[in-house]
Amino acid sequence: MIRVISYSVYTIRNDLNHSEDHFMLQPLKHHIMDKISILIADDHRLFRELWGFVLGDDIRFCVIASTGDAEEAVTIAKNLRPQIVLMDINIMPFSGLEATAKIRKVSPATRIIGLSMHALPLYAKKMLQLGASGYVTKNSSSGELIEAILSVISGDRYICLEMRAIMSNQALGASENAPVMALLTPREMQVIECIKLGRSSKEIARDLAICLKTVEVHRHNILTKLKLKNAASLVNFVNAAESGADE
Repeated sequence: MIRVISYSVYTIRNDLNHSEDHFMLQPLKHHIMDKISILIADDHRLFRELWGFVLGDDIRFCVIASTGDAEEAVTIAKNLRPQIVLMDINIMPFSGLEATAKIRKVSPATRIIGLSMHALPLYAKKMLQLGASGYVTKNSSSGELIEAILSVISGDRYICLEMRAIMSNQALGASENAPVMALLTPREMQVIECIKLGRSSKEIARDLAICLKTVEVHRHNILTKLKLKNAASLVNFVNAAESGADE
């Protein structure tokens, strides 16, 4: 099925193998010679559509694809080699952290900006460690997102103002727990986020699309690495690592 959106520079072609939430934007070649090509990877359709229209309305950018699936995002990045990927941290079936590492391998020239609903310095640091060039929270303005894109395309790193303030405070507080948190894998960090939300192992397995036994293994490994006894102590430990300056 083919449909044309309001800014008619693009023709949208729905992939028959995926839902309507996943689509490719097929730009007319003579329109994109000097435009920055962008892939939007976010599991919230509203955010994908919003950023698609905001960035598509700017003559400097060309949104070449949009998806709510991490695996599909890696495939698109490999095939289309976008200059920028806007990557949601909590995308499925695997995290934006894992997707970032995979994209860096299949498309080394692509610059990735991490996106999250939460201002968690731990995630920002992990994204940068895995090869991302920037990190922006979803509280940031569209102007700041555009600033981030222009900064990383120029070869710089960009951390949004909200995150910079938190990270600066943490640096002053010098939390002793933060270095230990770096031992955790991206999937273990996802499990921790679910535990913080009060979810059971069964709920975590459902949300992350993994088996219950795998969740239990992750929980065991997390407690072992951090030398903790239970979920309650884990939550307290993580909160301390993320807000050491406030204690």
